[in-house]
Amino acid sequence: MAILNHFTTACWKNLQGDRMNKQLVFILRALHKSAASEASGISAAGEEAMPDRLITPVADVGVKTRIMTLKEMPGPSTLSNLVEFIWRDGFSRIHEIQMDHRKKFGKIFKSRFGPQLVVSVADRDLVAEVLRAEGVAPQRANMESWKEYRDMIGSSTGLISAEGEDWLKMRSVLRQLIMRPRDVAVFSDDVNKVVDDLIKRVCVLRTQEPDGATVHNVNDLFFKYAMEGVAAILYESRLGCLENEIPQGTQDYIGALHLMFSSFKTTMYAGAIPKWLRPVIPKPWEEFCLSWDGLFKFSRFHVDKRLAEIKAQLERGEDVKGGLLTHLLINKEMTMEEIYANLTEMLLAGVDTTSFTLSWASYLLARHPHIQQHIFMEVKRTLGPGAVATADDIPHLPLIRGLVKETLRLSWPFVTTPHLSRKRTLPMLQTSDRIAGYGKIPRIVSTTLARFPLATASGAALARE
Repeated sequence: MAILNHFTTACWKNLQGDRMNKQLVFILRALHKSAASEASGISAAGEEAMPDRLITPVADVGVKTRIMTLKEMPGPSTLSNLVEFIWRDGFSRIHEIQMDHRKKFGKIFKSRFGPQLVVSVADRDLVAEVLRAEGVAPQRANMESWKEYRDMIGSSTGLISAEGEDWLKMRSVLRQLIMRPRDVAVFSDDVNKVVDDLIKRVCVLRTQEPDGATVHNVNDLFFKYAMEGVAAILYESRLGCLENEIPQGTQDYIGALHLMFSSFKTTMYAGAIPKWLRPVIPKPWEEFCLSWDGLFKFSRFHVDKRLAEIKAQLERGEDVKGGLLTHLLINKEMTMEEIYANLTEMLLAGVDTTSFTLSWASYLLARHPHIQQHIFMEVKRTLGPGAVATADDIPHLPLIRGLVKETLRLSWPFVTTPHLSRKRTLPMLQTSDRIAGYGKIPRIVSTTLARFPLATASGAALARE
């Protein structure tokens, strides 16, 4: 999403002192502007340049190619998988498990989590094949619990949980507003105000420490910053996440988000445990529903609040102006339930991915101070002292764009991010196409992209073997 890539990832502890303070202000202002124009998809020109071996060749006459079945695909046993993830807390070590499974089972392997069968793809070229097999609209995997909850409360699905024509319809509306870099640029002023508050908050937190420089729990700080920034775009409203005293409603929402993200297990267990077992093991489903209750309650409050403001303006004969939410409410291209669901899901998706990306970018800069210095000089040279970046400045900041690209390459935010406490679900794909010599994989089987073996030096070494 273009919105999410206006922010980026990791560790402020080594970014200390007055000089670092100035560098941090410059870099943060430009960093959140770095457009996600570098979409991770493959362009038409890229398709033409792809090697021939990605296209399944027609077998030579007289040569019989044996197609293996899904049953023959290697992978860990169901028992070992359950032991690994439940008793050994494998959700916090997915990066290690991916590397281990890549070594043991090769480029493609299967595993089972409860009733869910998952095929993992851990090879760059095979990933390209899987992505190309996707249709125009996504077919969601492991979203049954999401849909069940929405049916239970009478809500619509959103852009993250919808499929087929419903997804295409909603995306066509939202694409015109928040999915293209040039459209996201209109939110620059709102985001700049949030960045100002972030810098002020960092300064306050530093004054509270004995060394006057260190900031602890940066993940939480970026989490609140991301929530404030994304909400400013989605709800046209400030939440007070970066204030000394956070409003109670915002605290409740943060609690619901933390419950949702407290562990990867919440969503996985809710979907993996059969309904007939819920009376015996009720906690995962109860926590899952409780977290969604909080998220939807918060979204409905802010949507209804803006709708009441619009009605009052119209009654007074005033022109109604606003951003994303105002456009959706006035143009009525979506139903109210679709608006509730989409804003809820977009805030959910935007907060975690944004905070992780920021945390990782900061961590990488702290690990490579000479790169940090180069970026600081680029920003200072391009913008000048005290200037605030605009969308027009992005083409003149190639190092900022490079930082975003490298951060996302090393720490794809939709995959569990190693060394950080919160976990996220892997991006799920589904395909019925033939992959790596195996027969067609049924669409009821989830296909996951094992990101970690693809993004690391050790993973690259494996690929060369």
